[in-house]
Amino acid sequence: MPPHLLQLLPGTALSGVIAMAATLVSTLHGGPQFLYALFFGVAFHYLSHDAHTRPGIEFCSRTVLRLGVGLLGARITASQIAGLGWSTAAIVIAAVVTTLLCGVLLGRRLGLNRAQAVLSGGAVAICGASAALAISAVLPRNKESERFTLMVVVTVTVLSTLAMVIYPLIAKLLHLPPELAGLFLGGTIHDVAQVVGAGYMLSPETGDYATIVKLFRVSMLAVVVVVVSSLFKRQREASESSSADAKQALVPWFLWVFVALVIINSVGGVPAAVQTGLNDVSRACLVVAIAALGVKTSFRQLARAGWRPFVLLLVETLWMAGFVLAAILMRS
Repeated sequence: MPPHLLQLLPGTALSGVIAMAATLVSTLHGGPQFLYALFFGVAFHYLSHDAHTRPGIEFCSRTVLRLGVGLLGARITASQIAGLGWSTAAIVIAAVVTTLLCGVLLGRRLGLNRAQAVLSGGAVAICGASAALAISAVLPRNKESERFTLMVVVTVTVLSTLAMVIYPLIAKLLHLPPELAGLFLGGTIHDVAQVVGAGYMLSPETGDYATIVKLFRVSMLAVVVVVVSSLFKRQREASESSSADAKQALVPWFLWVFVALVIINSVGGVPAAVQTGLNDVSRACLVVAIAALGVKTSFRQLARAGWRPFVLLLVETLWMAGFVLAAILMRS
């Protein structure tokens, strides 16, 4: 085995074991898999500066992360998106765009920089922790940005879990039919898994529709990442220390993987069994990446992020829920 691959083994193995432990606990006792992986990783922070484990940890937090995001495209087909109809698509697009704008404007008022505001807005608007990781991959990287990314992952996962419990109750109280309830849940809850859980709590029809709406939001990740990559290209290149990293393409390779899989899946080129396998691999890569990011930080570092990110993410979450709910009530 080449020496550079051998250097990656200890840190990669550590991240993998942490990810498996998080998956086991999530399977046996329920709860968010990403959050478990993050907290378990934080417990091993003392290994982040070890010469044996550091290369593998960096590899997982960057390359494995990007691979996981790219493979998300296997979930989506053009027919799913087309089946939503123009009015539903318009509501979802408007909700995503206004939530991003809300994040940028409020983030500025709270004293956060533009990259942090965009990251939080994208996480809430699109698909929670997965979007936060994808967007962070094309933003300027430093210790503060990694700490903020982890803060966003923690907060958005907690808010998504709370929404999974609360939003179905709101849909019941308002007596929303399955299609509108699915639009509300799929158009507002952050993480795909929580959308599925909330939708099928109400009915199979609601669950199916909520999942399709959510996947439409996930498909917007490609557009958002390209826009963010172009806006922060100079800052990102300036923050990179090596010349190899400094010459990044405007459209990162993992986004090409994402788009290619959507196209191939849309024409029926991905069998159901392969699609399921790619989804599982994508999820596994993201959990391993979260575990590696957890190892790179500490509770003290998370606390340094302060209260502002939490307030920003909470307001963005409430804005998106209120916007979609208002659109649904006007439509009905």
